[in-house]
Amino acid sequence: MADETFATYIQRERDRLHAEREAIFTQQQELETKLAEINREMQAIDAYESAKSGKAAPPQQASGGGRRRQARGSRREALLQVVRNGGSLSRGEILERMGLKGDKSGEMSVSNALTALTKGNQVRREDGKYRAA
Repeated sequence: MADETFATYIQRERDRLHAEREAIFTQQQELETKLAEINREMQAIDAYESAKSGKAAPPQQASGGGRRRQARGSRREALLQVVRNGGSLSRGEILERMGLKGDKSGEMSVSNALTALTKGNQVRREDGKYRAA
């Protein structure tokens, strides 16, 4: 009976953490959407200033919404290719092969992509290593 109670507790905690994680992913997606909207507005302001002054538009400091989405898709595809070619790789090995070790933004992107690919059953994790499903 003690095992059932403990098992029930563990399952309840897993469910709670999973729900919390999903809420954070949803918030992250909403923030990315807002950021893309702000980037588009900034680009529009830059274009307006450029047209008004007759000068070339300044180089973009932040990536635009469409560009960022394309980069994320290609990052995920590149990640999937690395996992397929590598057989069984840890997160650190994946980061090294992609040349992202030490790039905080790149590392976060890979972590998010690994989670998404795992959820989408394209990648599976066994003993701390990722392999193509």
